[in-house]
Amino acid sequence: MKLKLGRHVFGLAAILFGLITFAFRDFSGGWQQIRPLGTVPHREFLVYLSAAAQLFGGLAIQWRKTARLGALVLLATYLAFALLWVPNVLAELKVYDRYGNFFEQSSLVSGALIVYALESRDASQRRPGLARLGYGFFGICVISFTLEQLWYLSGTASFVPKWIPPGQMFWSITTTVALGLAALALLSGIRALLAARLLTVMLIGFGLLVWLPTLFADPHKQFNWAGNAQNLAITGAAWIVTDYLAQKQTNLASS
Repeated sequence: MKLKLGRHVFGLAAILFGLITFAFRDFSGGWQQIRPLGTVPHREFLVYLSAAAQLFGGLAIQWRKTARLGALVLLATYLAFALLWVPNVLAELKVYDRYGNFFEQSSLVSGALIVYALESRDASQRRPGLARLGYGFFGICVISFTLEQLWYLSGTASFVPKWIPPGQMFWSITTTVALGLAALALLSGIRALLAARLLTVMLIGFGLLVWLPTLFADPHKQFNWAGNAQNLAITGAAWIVTDYLAQKQTNLASS
């Protein structure tokens, strides 16, 4: 099974993460789950190791011969970042932001897992069961995206550009409902491909309308660069899911 544009977008985001980390000489964006690493010995080595892993994985995933290796490197990297959220979740069980950030990182794990499972010319090396696991977990992550926006509805509205009619809260509610419907479609299998495509388009819209302008507003702020990279990475994961479903549909039609 050949995955199309999704893995290229996903890899581009990883390359961007690596470049940001090298440029600022710090973990991209100062995400809270990696703050404990600030006190460990040889922290600078870990910073550069993280950047190198994402650069290598992002480049390797672009070519089919090395896509599985690149996906495996990114899978391990994003899994480590996701698991570093667990202590934060346990420490603040009533704060949904901690769960939300865990699932944001986990959605990247899902994308990398699908590529690793399926991107091979040799059918004997493919692992459709792992791909289904990645797909299902991505659907769960979309549920979390929905709950996070619902929990912080006013905060979500503040990200919407004020010039977009009919208003910030309207789009906050609309995108929250759209995420919920996408999660239901993905997990039920009903109109799942359409939902994955629309979700990908919506995430692209988030990138263009919400995150990209932050770079023009303050290009020296690492968080703005990392936010763009994170949104692009989640978009890439959603695109991988879209490619996965489209290929499955094609295989069913030809069988």
